[in-house]
Amino acid sequence: MQEQEQEIQAEDISSADESAEVQASIQVQRGDILFAQVDSVDDEQVTAQIQHDEFTGTVVIPSHDLAKADQDRRDLVISGAVIPVYITETGTDTYKGSYHQALSNENWLRVQALKESGEIQLCKVVGYSTRGLVAMLDELRGFVPVVQMANVPRRANPNQMREWLGSFVGQSIPVRVVDVDRRRRRLILSHRRAYSAWREQEKLEFLKSLKVGEVRAGRVRQLREFGVFVDLGGGDGLVHISELAWHRVKHPKELVRIGERIRVKILRVDMQRKRVALSVKRLLPEPWEQVDQKYHGNQLVEGIIKRLAPFGAFVEIEPGIEGLVHLTEIPMARDQEMSDVIAEGQVHLIRILSIDSRDKRMRLSLRRVSAEEQSEWMFSRAESQSKEGTEEIIGLEDITGEEE
Repeated sequence: MQEQEQEIQAEDISSADESAEVQASIQVQRGDILFAQVDSVDDEQVTAQIQHDEFTGTVVIPSHDLAKADQDRRDLVISGAVIPVYITETGTDTYKGSYHQALSNENWLRVQALKESGEIQLCKVVGYSTRGLVAMLDELRGFVPVVQMANVPRRANPNQMREWLGSFVGQSIPVRVVDVDRRRRRLILSHRRAYSAWREQEKLEFLKSLKVGEVRAGRVRQLREFGVFVDLGGGDGLVHISELAWHRVKHPKELVRIGERIRVKILRVDMQRKRVALSVKRLLPEPWEQVDQKYHGNQLVEGIIKRLAPFGAFVEIEPGIEGLVHLTEIPMARDQEMSDVIAEGQVHLIRILSIDSRDKRMRLSLRRVSAEEQSEWMFSRAESQSKEGTEEIIGLEDITGEEE
């Protein structure tokens, strides 16, 4: 029943051609409400010059009409002031007008001013029909034709279109005034003409609200190879892949998923390019800050071979902490290549030679792990390896080709 009433309201207000835009006429008629600049005020009348597009003329407001307005409004009528005037009689060069009648139509005056300025307004949608939406603007009912809607669904059938239009009821949408006819109580609004500018305006306001260094909660909206787009509730920010974690990440899907809520730190706000740089890892402890408390020289640790280089192998001790096994610290026969002995992804028992936490460097060795240490390590890991089957554990005999 409510839906039917909403549609009836929409049909009533959209009886005219919705897509037509009435061009302003320079002809002044009885009943028009115009703005005029006051020339003089005396005991008998107010004389003012009409300001209406290309038209100029003089309008006279009797003093008895002025007396009908509130004192606060009468005080505004002074020489040089611009006031609204309701045209009561037309003439060749001089017109008669009413100030208090113009004030009684203030809402129509304001929407007319909005049409001329192109200012964007938010209007609450109160009804709809198959031809558009009914929205309230300053207590006036306006109509938003479908042709003046933004993002109209393509190839939608009538039922889908009705469902889409109905989804706007109760919401506030940005609009611009495109046609005002007070006599016919006609107010045509455009969502399409306001939407893009409103989005840009909202984004600028959102960017102004951000402060570098602050922490915000957001929802993961999109994953790309280079990073994660996070919806911060007013606009998106980008967490570059290098800012997801202290360790190397091949793809963001290793750490986050679409729709997940995460906390991020704002690194940069570029107002000119309208971009926001975010970080996740800056909210986590920097691994190298605690390395001296967790590790020391001559300590045996597990490590994963991450990358091979001509001068050695980079080994990850834990996410965010890598060390280098120099070529001279890899046990190889003279006729062997490094790739014959170790490979990326393998897990090894490694000895720490030295730590430089300031420069984030760690020297490691495979050669200085004894056969006994290898055997004990392999024995303790054998059971977990058989259960998980996810890591390749390499023993001393695999490196040197000798049996223990």
